Amino acid sequence: MNNLKMWFLTTMFSLSLFSQQRENTNNVFRIVNPDYKLSPYTGMTKQHWKDAGLYLLEGAFSYIHNLDDPMKFPKQPGKSYPQDEGRVPTEKLEGLSRTLFIASPLLKENPNLVINNIKVADYYRHQFSKLIDPKSPSYITPRAKNGGPSQNLVEYGAIAMSLLTNPEVLWKPLLQEQKDALAKSMLSYGDGPTVSSNWKFFNIFVLSFFKEQGYAVNEKLLDEYLQKCLNDYRGDGWYNDSPAYDYYSMWGFQLYGALWSEYFGNKYYPEYAAKFKSNFRDLNSNYPSMFSQNGEMIMFGRSISYRIASIAAFPFMGLENDPSVNNGWLRRISSGVLKQFLENPDFMKDNVPTLGFYGAFEPAVQVYSCRGSVYWMGKAFMGLLLPDDNPFWTAKENDGDWETKFKKENVYNNFLNGSKILITDYPNIGASEIRAWCHEKKKDDWQGFRSTENYNRLSYNSAFLWQADSSNGEVAMNYVFKNAKQEWEPLRLFTFKKFEDGIYYRNAVLESNDHIQMNLADIPLPNGILRIDKNSSSDAVAMRLGHYALPQLDKEIKTTTKNIDGKTVTIIDNGKYQLAMMPLLGWEKTEVVTCKDLHPESEISKVIDVTASFNPNNKKANIYATLMLWKKSGEKWKNKELMPLKIKEQKNGTVSIEFNNGIKKLVDFKNE
Repeated sequence: MNNLKMWFLTTMFSLSLFSQQRENTNNVFRIVNPDYKLSPYTGMTKQHWKDAGLYLLEGAFSYIHNLDDPMKFPKQPGKSYPQDEGRVPTEKLEGLSRTLFIASPLLKENPNLVINNIKVADYYRHQFSKLIDPKSPSYITPRAKNGGPSQNLVEYGAIAMSLLTNPEVLWKPLLQEQKDALAKSMLSYGDGPTVSSNWKFFNIFVLSFFKEQGYAVNEKLLDEYLQKCLNDYRGDGWYNDSPAYDYYSMWGFQLYGALWSEYFGNKYYPEYAAKFKSNFRDLNSNYPSMFSQNGEMIMFGRSISYRIASIAAFPFMGLENDPSVNNGWLRRISSGVLKQFLENPDFMKDNVPTLGFYGAFEPAVQVYSCRGSVYWMGKAFMGLLLPDDNPFWTAKENDGDWETKFKKENVYNNFLNGSKILITDYPNIGASEIRAWCHEKKKDDWQGFRSTENYNRLSYNSAFLWQADSSNGEVAMNYVFKNAKQEWEPLRLFTFKKFEDGIYYRNAVLESNDHIQMNLADIPLPNGILRIDKNSSSDAVAMRLGHYALPQLDKEIKTTTKNIDGKTVTIIDNGKYQLAMMPLLGWEKTEVVTCKDLHPESEISKVIDVTASFNPNNKKANIYATLMLWKKSGEKWKNKELMPLKIKEQKNGTVSIEFNNGIKKLVDFKNE
């Protein structure tokens, strides 16, 4: 009887799992009638972008059965808000303003759009009236006279973007008293304080839209915020988001600058518009290479649940009369990112995108996000505002630098001096990588995201998503040290030093003990990374370093070892990629660690870690050299790939390296 019961339960579980998988598969976006003549890589045209936007909007409108229903979605368990009823009006406002990013471009072409038996334009206009009705549960209280910036400013700024780009459908049909009340409510936030970041643009859009509509606005404040946004520019297409460099530079500053200039600035503030457009053109020199050959984005930085917003600026390159802009490559990247997520079965749950990367992933969630926050990704569909004959839509897809510049068995570094960002491309596996700012103390990080894995990895790669740390010392692509509390503490206080001869130098200090210090040198190779790091600590400490992690896919991750020239290399293989790690100097032990619930792609993952106990009295053993390599699964490793170099000499704070191809490098820590 027990065996029969066990069989029954197992069978039912399997059927349930199959049903869930089938349901997820059916919920995946599908490209109908792909056009491989215009788009040989993705099959996607402007029509397919419209289809993708409609797919996301239909999911949101599955919760809307009448004009009064708010854009409020099932809360994902965890740290996301609302944690109390007081935040619910703002939650509803987020759902409204952000789904409108998708709806507005569709409505501009088809004002009579109907979804779930709801006239979409009527719905949004009706919801605007509820924002200004004190009797409505969706009422937004105007900012108090001495009130500070809040999430309401962000969402009102988002609504202003849609109003500015589609006033015919969203604004003009409103009654005059509704317009006046909406102006009063929105301007109470726009004509007020802001946050020293991309938030300044939310004030700018509110002020700009109502100036366009003939309302009296604080033009002095508008001018001030425009100038401050331009002051955040650091060159090469990157703005500083106080203090970070991340996707907010692109789905925030750059998109906003392009939109504002096109729809308002060219007319009213041509000098500012010219500066924003010049800054916008600069991103073409490096941002496209931050995406993989297949058009996949890197999981990096906060608000990563916005995902496809990373491509939001690319369509507006089609407005530039610039022969250096490869619109076919930009659309190939952009459509690739759409497919990266919309075709993933874990992307949607309850008809709404999850808070995470592919599926739900709590370590990547920020406390300022609610379930509707994910529709910030809708900014990608603002590209639909461009006419059908724009070069972004008409150019034939191509692989850009991946086919014209990047060659196999080489590695390509693009260093940006203003932001100190290093973007690296690896043609052997078609992957991209970034190294960028992180210097935030955990004790000062009250929102809990800038001091975390969202920023503090040594590098971020499109092929290998970042894995969260564990209290047990499992770590991927960072160092951890055993601190005074006997906790494993990661590096997060990095200081960039220089990029020289293909070597990216940083120093790092352990937050809880400034006697623990590292001098770091990253050397990207065609098949991975060579790390030459110096432990400059004056205290003894246990330390660990991790490679990237691999998620377990449809079969168990396989581990093998090889001996090359007296060194042991450890290799893990998940059927898609292989990762190899070889300690060259300093390390005492290599471990393959199985992890649970730490990886965004799967419940089980594995990472190769190396360990050591550092003794400051042993001055001859303070260099830690490590090879972190990769290959696609199924490809065989050659000995010269696993051991591509020799360490020739160490003296006076320098390490001399000679590669098998004759190239020599000197890692110089003397001035660090």
